[in-house]
Amino acid sequence: MSQETTNRPAQPIYLDYQATTPTDPRVVDAMTPWFFERFGNPHSAEHKYGWDAAEAVDAAREAVAAEIGAKGREILFTSGATESNNLAIKGVGRWRREAEGRDRIVTVASEHKCVLESAARLEREGFEVVRLGIGRDGLIDPDALEAALDERTALVSIMAVNNEIGVIQPLAEISKRARAVGAWLHTDAAQAFGKIPLDVEALGIDLMSVSGHKIYGPKGVGALYIRRRRPKVQLEPLMDGGGQEKGLRAGTLPTPLCVGLGKAAEIARRERDAEAARLTALRDRLLARLEAEIDGLFLNGSRAQRIPGNLNVTIPGLEGQELLAALDGLSVSSGSACSSGAPGASHVLQALGLEAGKVAASVRLGLGRFTTEEEVEVAADRLVAAVNRLRARRGAA
Repeated sequence: MSQETTNRPAQPIYLDYQATTPTDPRVVDAMTPWFFERFGNPHSAEHKYGWDAAEAVDAAREAVAAEIGAKGREILFTSGATESNNLAIKGVGRWRREAEGRDRIVTVASEHKCVLESAARLEREGFEVVRLGIGRDGLIDPDALEAALDERTALVSIMAVNNEIGVIQPLAEISKRARAVGAWLHTDAAQAFGKIPLDVEALGIDLMSVSGHKIYGPKGVGALYIRRRRPKVQLEPLMDGGGQEKGLRAGTLPTPLCVGLGKAAEIARRERDAEAARLTALRDRLLARLEAEIDGLFLNGSRAQRIPGNLNVTIPGLEGQELLAALDGLSVSSGSACSSGAPGASHVLQALGLEAGKVAASVRLGLGRFTTEEEVEVAADRLVAAVNRLRARRGAA
């Protein structure tokens, strides 16, 4: 072992699983052959290398579809949930305006930035965009949604699980209201897929975006579920090219990444319930300690309607960034990784109605597959110690 290796500082405890997840070694093992000896282009239909790759991609489609109660032919591979969200919102909006005269999009103020920016792009093209508010629990009011819908509504886009506060939206009720006026429902399920049960038929979902790197798969791959019957969803492609993916998404598919997403979905389907129970216990244990030992701490978003591995807490009197800097040995965040380089406070916490000081005093704690009981206890110790140290310093100033 080199001197450089032995002197390397210990890795901090990772509690940012909503930002990304480590690739599961089982996923890496499944992907590896497709980088080397089985490297064929899945669109090469003249020889075995291409046939094998195409079979692997189709098997991955089936694995992704099985996790949400869909058919493999309804799964379109993309580079990730951001591309899937862009394709769903812009593609459906443009197709339905041209074909049916529907030019209204309904979404929520707490959506991921790529959803809000996609809707804003359509707004600049002449669409009407309605952005619904949320309650202090982070959930939408279905009656407010119904009031925003009309016969011109092309699409309702509401995320299944919020990436910052982890709350689970009532998708079945949302779908019921949307379908009453012929609107299609798209959901950004990047934070829900593989973590909670999702059934596109039972929930009435027409389009669903998922991401590989949120479920211990590789970065750079995702998928879009597109309903093919009752109704058959139509959309315009964003890219033109060689007609891959039924003409909806041009470009050579990355076979290893597709295989990785399929394997990650397969593992999630098999282990989801047991892992959810484990993470719920760890999350509740961490929250109980923080609430007992940090005066004034409160949880952002619904306590009950929440994915197992997420906590978003506010610690009044402290700056979130100040706390993060004091947490040497812990990797946590103050919000969405996709917005961490952008100026301004969390739009999600602002949508909850938190005043600026409390928004700035919030941190997100994300637990995942490789989080241990010992790490939770150590994390609680370090968080409490850091808060006490910072508060003592402020009191002495």
